[in-house]
Amino acid sequence: MRFATLHLAWRLTFAISLLLVTVGSLLPTQQLPDLAFDIWDKAQHAAGFGWLMFCGLMSHGWRDGGWRLAVALGAWGAVIELLQAWSGWRHGDLGDLAADLLGIAVVLLIWRSVRPAASQPRS
Repeated sequence: MRFATLHLAWRLTFAISLLLVTVGSLLPTQQLPDLAFDIWDKAQHAAGFGWLMFCGLMSHGWRDGGWRLAVALGAWGAVIELLQAWSGWRHGDLGDLAADLLGIAVVLLIWRSVRPAASQPRS
């Protein structure tokens, strides 16, 4: 597969994943458990935003090593939690946001340690 095709595939994967995470986070659900803290829910948040971070890193040549993407995804996680709080059918949760940020941070740290060239700004 040529680089341009692979690059496009990752961009498409990122866009679709971002859409699915956003819609899935905002749709009303009657099946949500009424728990103060659910480990599996937090793992899903970390995995979802970790996946978004990975797809975003694969799809773009981040000159800053991915920091802008990490901040943007973290902000998007916060926006989703605010929208959930305002929706009337979902509940915003700072624990969910913390799990989102953890997933983003883990992937960014792994990315920067495995791909040191991606961590260095290009001249």
